[in-house]
Amino acid sequence: MSLEARSTRPLHNDNRDFDSTPPKHDARWTLGICRHDRASEPAGKPGRHLDFDARSTVIDEGDDARAVYVILEGAVMLSKLLPDGRRQIIELLGSGDVFGLTTTRQHDTCAETLTPAKIVSYDRATVEGSPAVQAMIAECMKAQMCALHDHAVLLGRKSAIERVATFLMRLVPDRGGQGCIGPVAKDQTSVRVPLTRQEIADYLGLTLETVSRAFSHLRREGLLIYGRHDEVMIANVCKLCRVTGSH
Repeated sequence: MSLEARSTRPLHNDNRDFDSTPPKHDARWTLGICRHDRASEPAGKPGRHLDFDARSTVIDEGDDARAVYVILEGAVMLSKLLPDGRRQIIELLGSGDVFGLTTTRQHDTCAETLTPAKIVSYDRATVEGSPAVQAMIAECMKAQMCALHDHAVLLGRKSAIERVATFLMRLVPDRGGQGCIGPVAKDQTSVRVPLTRQEIADYLGLTLETVSRAFSHLRREGLLIYGRHDEVMIANVCKLCRVTGSH
């Protein structure tokens, strides 16, 4: 079956008013990997500061779970691997996000940096003895849980084109979610994509070939202009938002 046949929503005609109802959104529309500010550390007991180069493994699935990690700067992706090599990228995290929480003695995900990252780790005893650290982790997890709920909808109900459009829109700060500024003159923007096409496929639950076809489809429709290998120009942000399935 072709990519276009699988899509449940056609690209919309500009003559219709699709912006009369704001799009659905989660608590943190823009992906964490797009945050470039530095997160502040919670008051209280200090943690251990760690510096990582891009594409470094912070924790591996099955490692002993001795600490919780807070991203101060940079981007981290969490993934799980099946025995036959298939991978699902679960979260794309940025400054202020938390990972490493588990109810067992082993980490259940792999955490890999996408960019150079500064991370602070807190051992379990420190977390249990610091109300400030516990409060910070609780606030972070609320937003991350809402984002995971929305990602479950994307994986379970959206077509391939809607998934790719949603991914690209979530690389655009302040657009597509609550408080979106709406259409602007020359509504173009350039977004950096720190993931490979295979990683995008693993995040969206698609094959590499399907992701490539979806990008080509959006380009033929005049919504995307390719730049460098890690950069995409969105030719019309509002039009792309209408293809996400969230309107």
